[in-house]
Amino acid sequence: VNHQGQIPAVTISFNLAPDVFLGDATKAIDKFAEQIKLPPSIITSYGGDAAVFKSNQSGQIILLLSALGVIYVLLGVLYESYIHPLTILAGLPSAAIGAILALRIFGFELTIVASIGILLLIGIVKKNAILMIDFALDAQRNRGLTPEKAIREACILRFRPIMMTTIAALMGALPIALGLGAGAELRQPLGISVAGGLIFSQFVTLIITPVIYLYLDKYAGNGPMQIPQSVLEGT
Repeated sequence: VNHQGQIPAVTISFNLAPDVFLGDATKAIDKFAEQIKLPPSIITSYGGDAAVFKSNQSGQIILLLSALGVIYVLLGVLYESYIHPLTILAGLPSAAIGAILALRIFGFELTIVASIGILLLIGIVKKNAILMIDFALDAQRNRGLTPEKAIREACILRFRPIMMTTIAALMGALPIALGLGAGAELRQPLGISVAGGLIFSQFVTLIITPVIYLYLDKYAGNGPMQIPQSVLEGT
């Protein structure tokens, strides 16, 4: 009789069927354990790859929240505002939704590799929003434009740089998403999550970011305003 910590233990092993993901298998096992209603004296736990998978799932949430917290603090220091970092981060959910939808469409699980792709998306999508918000804030503070005119001008003048950087990132992720080369099965979820998140968030960000900017600007105040150089020269 095997023991773990002086408690009798039984090890039940299983292999994955073709085209079955480890996450789906562990969910089915947990559901079956609930259905048979094991007595409280029986304790179940995973070992091997399943235990690592379960541990990584809980760590992914902590990692994502930590990344968002660091980004918020840095943006708050950069723009001297508590509000406009939220404007920039508002487009991130659309990237995550696009990545998860792409993974589901192509039949992939949200693995560690796919989660790395979502973390990469945070930087790319955030950068696109920064291109607009930074230009709009500069126009408001240094040129005295209204929020409506500032964000409209930012959308017009920053549209081409945003599209160029997004297309460049998409082309870089495309070979990985296509699964070309040896060992592509491991890297493919990363490419699919990045490509799907970029495509979905690109259309959503260009629409919702100006709307959120105008809404939150009412609570942001004017910030540190500088006198335009033309006014100084006139005096």
